[in-house]
Amino acid sequence: MSRLQLALNVDDLDASVAFYTALLDAEPTKVRPGYANFAVADPPLKLVLVETPGRGGTINHLGVEVADTDAVDVAQTRLAGAGLASVDERDTVCCHARQDKFWVEGVPDGLRWEVYTVLDDAPAVQSTEPVEAACCATA
Repeated sequence: MSRLQLALNVDDLDASVAFYTALLDAEPTKVRPGYANFAVADPPLKLVLVETPGRGGTINHLGVEVADTDAVDVAQTRLAGAGLASVDERDTVCCHARQDKFWVEGVPDGLRWEVYTVLDDAPAVQSTEPVEAACCATA
């Protein structure tokens, strides 16, 4: 199973969760302070909301979620064959999940694309700071 990921910066997480719950006719899969995601079956989409006041309505990053680490490796090898470099991140915690992934470099227009698989959920951390701001924040 593969699906596209669209990670959006939003000004107000609660208002955005309410809107996308109605729009997608689906409840969020995960909600954490400053973060929510929806795993939508039809169309296959992972919608991620990252609360970033003042940056709402912009793309945070894009991704392709794949079934397992082998699929991450296949995609990374294929893209390397097309001349695209990548930044490897294995067994990393990002977006409240433990993941194997890589970031594609040299993307036109400065967009951030990742190819990843979720290995496990990461527990919520009680903090007033964004938990994985460096991971999910736009570079």
